[in-house]
Amino acid sequence: MQLGLIGLGKMGGNMAERVRRAGHEVVGYDRAPGKRDVDSLEGLVGALSAPRVVWVMVPAGEPTRQTVRELGELLEPGDVVVDGGNSKFTDDKVHAEMLGEKGIGYVDAGVSGGVWGLENGYALMVGGSADDVAKVQPVFDALKPPAPTDESGEAIPGAGFVHAGPVGAGHYAKMVHNGIEYALMQAYGEGYELLAAVDLIEDVPGVVASWTQGTVIRSWLLDLLVRALQEDPALERIRGYAEDSGEGRWTVMEAIDNAVPMPTIAASLFARFSSRQEDSPTMKAVAALRNQFGGHAVQAIQAQEVERPA
Repeated sequence: MQLGLIGLGKMGGNMAERVRRAGHEVVGYDRAPGKRDVDSLEGLVGALSAPRVVWVMVPAGEPTRQTVRELGELLEPGDVVVDGGNSKFTDDKVHAEMLGEKGIGYVDAGVSGGVWGLENGYALMVGGSADDVAKVQPVFDALKPPAPTDESGEAIPGAGFVHAGPVGAGHYAKMVHNGIEYALMQAYGEGYELLAAVDLIEDVPGVVASWTQGTVIRSWLLDLLVRALQEDPALERIRGYAEDSGEGRWTVMEAIDNAVPMPTIAASLFARFSSRQEDSPTMKAVAALRNQFGGHAVQAIQAQEVERPA
């Protein structure tokens, strides 16, 4: 089949290549001239035969909203738009209703796989009607990982792809996935820090690597930590500063709205906030309180640090 793909960055570019390797035609558009096959959204739509499938892979938020609005003016009834970015699930209903008024289908696709997806495949969580998902299914089949097999060699169904429900379900599932990812990374990071803090452990990277086989905590994220430690054993070239993409926040907010206890994921989100504070106001208050009630020593900021411009 044909696929129009908007956004040919690290993820989008590799996705386009994987779909092409599966024998499908991809017409790609990106604002950067060197990567694209056409030089406008109009050109992309014009290069595709109806019914068209156009996959949007641009930053979440207003860039995605603007792209979907523009496609709504260019596509025809029977075409389908797929949002494969990290949009908030509440945007999906708005997009589906807007496009639906014009007879255009809409599918939201949560995509996981990062820069390794080209070779390993992408895990896909999709939302939308059965008819719209069916129009995109050949692309989903091209992108998803090969089916794992059981001991008899039979393929295990379901791994790597799910039609999670109606519009919004795909991005909701991906949101929860990313919340879990926050917690897993935080746990690995805390374990690494304790290993590195004691003199008893002489080979921290070796300990972490030993966990990748046979243990109950092995995972692809752990494999990636091993890789990072091979490149920089003491992580000396990296600042301890971690952004959050928004999905961890949305997961915690959904937990609050639905009265679901989520202490681990919430704590991992707040830990990322802490990573951005060079001198925590909270811990300043704690130090001041310890000094007030117990006379415990406080560490004064050096004069040159006080005078340092913001």
